[in-house]
Amino acid sequence: MEDPPHVSLTFPPHPVWVRAAREAVRTLLVVSPRPELADTAVLLTSEAVTNAINACADKGCATPVTLHAGGTDRHHRLRVLVHDRAPRLPALRTATPDEEHGRGMHLISTGSAAWGICTHGPSGGKATWFELGEH
Repeated sequence: MEDPPHVSLTFPPHPVWVRAAREAVRTLLVVSPRPELADTAVLLTSEAVTNAINACADKGCATPVTLHAGGTDRHHRLRVLVHDRAPRLPALRTATPDEEHGRGMHLISTGSAAWGICTHGPSGGKATWFELGEH
């Protein structure tokens, strides 16, 4: 069986890289067995990457952010994982209508089939991940 397509991207924690992360995921899905997931995956990727970049900016860390995306199995699920080394964990909260920020984790939690935040691993920080597709 052929391995599912995947992509990895490592970039500085700067907002200009959000577009590159979105386009990497969009391109991955165009050539995957699940192109219909592209719009949702791009939106959720944008939110996860923006959260990582903002967490780094808040704590003054300059270590790279890493994006991994790809198929997980023969059921053609997509998993996207965004890792940064900032110590702050993203919070799931309800933003008020006049707030400009605070909706990212809510969008990820409601728009994905599964999601989570991992804090274990050798490099510190945390990884926010989500999956799209059937379970």
